[in-house]
Amino acid sequence: MKEIWTSIRRTPYQSLSAFLILFFTLFLSLMLFVSLTFLNSILSYLETKPQVTVYFQTKTPETQIFKVRDELMNSGKVLNLKYISKNEAFNIYKQLNKDNPLLLEMVSADILPPSLEIYAKKPIFLPEIAEYLKKQGDIDEVQYEKDIIDKLLILTNTIRRTSLIFFSYLIIMSILVLITMILFKIALKESEITLLRLIGATNFYIRKPYITESLFLGITASVLSFGIFALLVLYFNPFLQSYLKGITTLSVDVFNYQLIIWPLNYIFFTIVFISTLIFGAIIASAASYIATNKYLKV
Repeated sequence: MKEIWTSIRRTPYQSLSAFLILFFTLFLSLMLFVSLTFLNSILSYLETKPQVTVYFQTKTPETQIFKVRDELMNSGKVLNLKYISKNEAFNIYKQLNKDNPLLLEMVSADILPPSLEIYAKKPIFLPEIAEYLKKQGDIDEVQYEKDIIDKLLILTNTIRRTSLIFFSYLIIMSILVLITMILFKIALKESEITLLRLIGATNFYIRKPYITESLFLGITASVLSFGIFALLVLYFNPFLQSYLKGITTLSVDVFNYQLIIWPLNYIFFTIVFISTLIFGAIIASAASYIATNKYLKV
């Protein structure tokens, strides 16, 4: 640790530049990663909800409804389908309005329409399913959240592509800057390194101080970036609770394990923190290895 502080004091501006480039790279990468994770989890959440709901006329016979249901299931485009009868619809209505007796007295099962709740295998099948239903007889209404799903899909794909380009740019720039800083430090100690090589010092012994210092800067930048990220999340937590009101759980699939990211929990924060540390350490150690390897091969 003493050697690290000594090296930083000898070249404070270069060390500060390396630290700042690492910090901004890790912080922006962390924000992009979490944003994409939330968008993907929201999209997955929407896909678990009825994407198309068709309401039949109150006098429609069940045989006609079952015919439409069977045709949809045989189309190969429907993942799941749920039939809601008049009585089931009335029970749902009573549950939703249990605190308002006046509304319960005004409604009976006979005036509520039967419906089908449809889950598509892929979002691209939704327009076809909606169009098919609109052409059927005895249909009262077809509810299809096309705009919401389409906008979310476009937003997710756009952010994913933009993030990949921006993320690649950040990584390349940070590694190049770190390599330049380390090469500058090596140049200042060129005579010392030459002497070490003359007395038989191994390449690992020569590059160890630079890798150690880079790892220290990478880990410090990781901790700081995560700390600021955590404070921002806690600050905006009331807004998130209001914005995501009604959504009980959001999760993402990680190696067949459903990682819950909402409500915010310590497991998610721990995984993000460890991932940030590893990422920072990899960038720092890779840059220092490339820089020292370039010099030692000369």
